Amino acid sequence: MRRLPHVTWLRTFEAAARHSSFASAADELNLTPAAVSQQIKLLEENLDMKLFKRLPKGVELTDMGQAYAQPVRASFQDLQTATDGLFTPKLKTTLHLRASISFGILVLAPRLSEFRALHPEIDIVLSTTVWSDRMNDARIDLDIRYGNGDWSEPDIWSLGRGSATVVCNPKDAARLQRNPEALAEAETVQIIGSETDWPAMFKALDLDCPVPRPWLPVDSSVLALACITKGRGVAIVNRMFSASDIQRGTLAEPFTQKLETKNNFYVVARPDPKKRKQQELFYEWLMSITF
Repeated sequence: MRRLPHVTWLRTFEAAARHSSFASAADELNLTPAAVSQQIKLLEENLDMKLFKRLPKGVELTDMGQAYAQPVRASFQDLQTATDGLFTPKLKTTLHLRASISFGILVLAPRLSEFRALHPEIDIVLSTTVWSDRMNDARIDLDIRYGNGDWSEPDIWSLGRGSATVVCNPKDAARLQRNPEALAEAETVQIIGSETDWPAMFKALDLDCPVPRPWLPVDSSVLALACITKGRGVAIVNRMFSASDIQRGTLAEPFTQKLETKNNFYVVARPDPKKRKQQELFYEWLMSITF
């Protein structure tokens, strides 16, 4: 295999070929025209091939010089792209996120390290709220809301449709599987705002008995799950929130019936051209982990 010419000669050749001028190449490379001419001469001697025609005014590539200039230029472009991609420091951007408390605790907090590993150039500040229907904080870049998506903001991105199931501790699940009618006597944990879920679930289970009064009304799924994982209560919870506990075996689903959630989660983006790319990257990642 033939030894490659010195990279300095190749850089000088590429500049001279691009400008069709030793003088212009010298200006670009901070050399004298004589130094450029000398390096081209050394390259030609190394290759034993004329690369330029020396004309009364300027220079012109020979056929072999023209053929050689293309791969040399492409090689330098590839090196520049690789260097920029791997070693150019990326500017830090901070995204301020706000989410419902259940989404923030059960979905985002356990997984944010994954996003940070993928995008170390994006810092995240996370806050939670029980309920949100407007951008009432100028610092928020992305607001993750639960509802029907009919808010006034222009940029509202759906996280898809969800489903909810009955969840309880594994011991109670076995009992309910044997005797679904026992659900009428269960200590139901009612998530405020989802009062129609229990009648709909009784209908889906074909249970002809009254729905019990809530044993404990709570304002979030995270509170419902905190009660149930300690061994007491039955609730209807979005599977997005209960999945990890079911996988660990701290919760169980006694029935296969699911309710399609009437409301769903949306990402509301504050219009900001400077942060739009980062907002979209976060939304794409969120879609990949939630549905």
